[in-house]
Parts: sequence; C-alpha cells; structure tokens
Amino acid sequence: MPFSFPAVMTKKGRIPEVIAMILAGGKGERLYPLTRDRAKPAVPFAGKYRLIDFVLSNFVNSGFFKLKILTQYKSDSLIKHIFRGWRLSAKLGHYIEPVPAQMRLGEQWYRGTADAVFQNLNIIGDEKPDYVFIFGADHIYKMDVSQMLKFHIENEADCTIAAIPFPRKESAQFGIIEVDENWRVIGFEEKPKDPKPIPGDSEHSLVSMGNYVFNVDVLVEEVMQDAALEDSTHDFGKDILPKLYRRARVYAYNFLDNVVPEMTEDEVGYWRDVGSIDAYWEASMEFVSVAPRFNIHSAEWPIHTYTSPHPPAKFVFADGKTKRIGIATDSLVSDSCIISGGHINRCILSPAVRINSYAYVEESILLEGVNIGRYCQIRNTIIDKNVNVPPRTQIGFDLEKDKERFTVSPEGVVVIPKNYQFE
Repeated sequence: MPFSFPAVMTKKGRIPEVIAMILAGGKGERLYPLTRDRAKPAVPFAGKYRLIDFVLSNFVNSGFFKLKILTQYKSDSLIKHIFRGWRLSAKLGHYIEPVPAQMRLGEQWYRGTADAVFQNLNIIGDEKPDYVFIFGADHIYKMDVSQMLKFHIENEADCTIAAIPFPRKESAQFGIIEVDENWRVIGFEEKPKDPKPIPGDSEHSLVSMGNYVFNVDVLVEEVMQDAALEDSTHDFGKDILPKLYRRARVYAYNFLDNVVPEMTEDEVGYWRDVGSIDAYWEASMEFVSVAPRFNIHSAEWPIHTYTSPHPPAKFVFADGKTKRIGIATDSLVSDSCIISGGHINRCILSPAVRINSYAYVEESILLEGVNIGRYCQIRNTIIDKNVNVPPRTQIGFDLEKDKERFTVSPEGVVVIPKNYQFE
C-alpha cells in the first residue's frame, strides 16, 4: 500500500513539517480549445482523470497531506473537481484546498510562478513549515516525493530541482540544468535556443521538470526580493533559479532514481509534458497500447480522482448478419458508455459516451457526453464534452475541410470544442 507518512527525517531526527503549493493557474494556450472553458490542470485525461490528479496522487501516495492549489484562470471546473474528489480528513490536519487568486497585494493577477507564491506567503506564515514543495499541475508521471525530500535534506540543499534527461532536440521548451559530479547545480538557463547537452551524451539535455523543494527561509527571501525587481518576470525558471544557484546550495534530483511500488523497469523515468494538442494526443495514445509504460492499474500507487455514480459500460448488439456489433479494441472505455452496434479502435472514452450503430471511430479521444451518430467515420480526433455528431459525419479524413470548422494541430489532430453544434 502507499506510504502512510513520509519516509524521511530532518537532520535533527524528527519528521519534517512540509506543505506543497501546486501551481494550477496557467492558461494552457497551446491546448486550446480544450482550455477554452477550463484551466489546463482540469483538462480530462485517460478517460476518467484530470491532469491535476497525477500530481495530487503522487503527494498523497507519498504521505504528504497538506496541499494548497493556487488557481487563477477559468478555475470553476478545477475547483469543483477538487471539492468533489479530493476531500481529506480535517480532523487529522489534512487538506487539499484550492486557493483562488485573491489580489491580496494589489489589483493584479499572478505575474509569474514566483509571484503566485509571493502573493500567498500568508499560507506559509500560517503553516510554519520546514520545507515547501513548489510543483506544477499538468504533467503525467509517478513520483515518490519523499525520496526527493530525503535527497534535499541529505545534501543540505537550499533548493532542489527535479530533473530528467530529455532528448536535446526537444529540450528548448524547458529549463536546462548543468550539474557537477555530486549533482550540485552549476548552471541554469531557461528555454535556450541551443540546449547544452549532458557531458558525454550529445543527444540529451538535463531539463527541469518544474518541480522544486525549498527550505522555507530561502523561498520566502527569494520571492520577496524578486517581487521588488521591476525588470523581473517573477518566474522561478526565468528569474529565481538562474541567480540562486550562484549564491546558494542548489541541487538537481535525478528523476531516474525515483522508484515507486510496482513500477516496472520500463516505467522508470516516465514523464510527459502534455502542453500542446499533439503532445496530449500522443500521450493519450500511449495509454491504449497493449503494454503502456505508465501503469494506471497499479493498486500500490493508484491515481485517485473524483468518480461519479455512473452505471457500468455496455456493449450491444450481437447481430452478426448485419455486422451490427458493439466492439471496442485496444481502447479505454469509462463508466456509462454505450457501444451500440459501433466499433472503436485505439480510442479513449470518458464517461457517458455513446457510439451508435455502424459508426467507426479510430485513434480518437471522446470526452464526457459525446454522442456519435450512425455510420459516422472519425479518426485522429479529440471531441470535447457534450457534442452530438450527426449520422454519416466524416472527421479526420479531409483536413482542409476540417480546418474550415475546427482546430487542426500541426500533426493533423482535429479538435472539436465543448458544446459544439453541428449545422
């Protein structure tokens, strides 16, 4: 079973006081139109989950139960999900609480990730922790967070950055870290045009996962100093970390060293940034493979989420003469879905999706409440919630025609927005 308490002690031999601040306020513009009506961390993933469920599950499974979720843009869907699916025991001092942008310090939204923490320093003052985790809310991975904290304490670090080797040609969108032989940071550059390779490995760079642990005094001092700088973008990656490693003990924690219960060798180091439509679609399609690297069926490291009282999925009919058979192959099918005489292949269905007779849907993601009419042919398509696709509709076969009505990604994935009404 997951840990019931963090398996780590302070240098003084006591269990540390820790809180986590989950940054969940980003617009997610590259995921539009999936983020047209919701915050990026609230985007559904793998049928029944939301993106934020993965980081929250990592903390809870690691034994950390004091989590503040800093929200901002279009947060209603995210806040509903947290309140419905993530209630912890207040009697034990546990909580997972959304913190909407409060403008406590002036008439302005969060100006960056560091400013989001700065504007919520009252939380740190109230809790008085020893350490503060600052984690993103929209990546797909498993991580025993206590192992990162143990590394941080053992190295007497002021700040530790979770890091992972990443293909160099794809690394320009991340912070690039240089380390010495002890993994102490000796260089940090945010989103460089030409990422530096790992010494001895020209094909990979060491990238920041956007997850940090800070000594509380260091964090407070850094965000307060940064807030006073007029030329700062008030971002951890762009402003804080490139300066901090020069004057403090900053270490990189190798994510490849992190292992959770039931993790297979192939699953070690699995981390996906689903910040664009194509990245989201590709990561989703990995989940319908015969043996996906990410195991969502683990009882020892479950991915928790809100589950509504839907009935089981249903497959009908069995009419072999007319080929009116409800079939799902290599697919994830959620509760309350009805495959009514249609066929889906390599698809992910959120709850309450209906596939009507003679329809064929391939390599597509259908979110809650989607209805596919008879004889439809759909491929390489993401359909957001509550869309009724009329009978005999074809999508994903003529991309130039699809572009007239829908968003089409650079790799040819068609996206139909929430509540879209066909003419």
